Parts: sequence; structure tokens; C-alpha cells
Amino acid sequence: MLDLRQRERLRHRYRPEAVRLLFIAESPPASGRFFYRGDSGLYRAMREAFQIADPSIGDETFLAAFQAAGCYLIDLCAEPVDALDSKSRQAAHRAAEASSSKAIAQMRPSTIATLLRSIEGNVASAISGANWSGRVIHLPYPGRWSLHKDAFVRVIVPPIRELFTPAPLNFE
Repeated sequence: MLDLRQRERLRHRYRPEAVRLLFIAESPPASGRFFYRGDSGLYRAMREAFQIADPSIGDETFLAAFQAAGCYLIDLCAEPVDALDSKSRQAAHRAAEASSSKAIAQMRPSTIATLLRSIEGNVASAISGANWSGRVIHLPYPGRWSLHKDAFVRVIVPPIRELFTPAPLNFE
């Protein structure tokens, strides 16, 4: 299992120069799985969405493609909270708003996507604190059930395709 420093070092390795689409998840799972290690359900669902948007992306090239597209995934809470009771979990979400706000202000992404309905309010507070404006996409967490994963993929594929579409040339 990776500790906080190891997770952040691995995460930082995949940070794009300019973040276009910032995904904000709740926290690393208590199970020890981690998106950037390629061993989580979120990783598999995100990889599937990217492969639908661009079939040339292979399993072994997904994280590089994710980075090259300007995508980055951070967690609202640095430490796992999914094993906490509801009250403690919500308190951890609130406590993490300030650090998330700093991250948003520093990265200035074009779009932010929340990856869990229960953190949408906390992310909105972090966005407000960062004085950021842009598009916010609310995604259902892909979870264990194929119905949830299918809904996640259906919502996120169009914005991913936009990342692969070249901007029109401006000759003014």
C-alpha cells in the first residue's frame, strides 16, 4: 500500500503542464488501490471512456494519453475516508475544501469534473474559494455496478472527445 507521499509523487508524475480537465474524486480508497497505479475501478472506467473517445489508446498508453489530453485527477481528501462513518466523512470533506481551493486556483483548469455526488457541495465551496469560473461536470461514480459505470462513461465521453478535437484556427 502506498503512503501519502508515495501517492502524491506518483500522481505528480502524470500532471500535465496545463490542466484542461481536472477530475476531483473523494479520496484514495481505503483498500489501497490508486488511480495512478492503474488498479482501481475508477481507473478502468476512465480508461474505457478514453478508449471509446479515441480507439487508438491502448491499455498500456492510457495514463500517458490522459496526461497528454490535459487531464489530471486529484482527491478532495488526501487520506482515505470511505471507511469512515458518515459524520466523520462529511467533516473530512469540509476540512479538505481549503486545500482543494488552493489546488484549483493554482491549476486554473478549463473544466472541473466531480466524481462523486456527495462531494459536489464541497467542490463548489472550493471553486468559490479559488475564485474560479468555468464548466463543471457532475459525474456519477462508476462504482461496482455496470449501470453506474455505463452512466459515467456516457456522460464523460463527449467532453473527452472535445479534448481531442483541435481548436479552430483564429486568423484575426
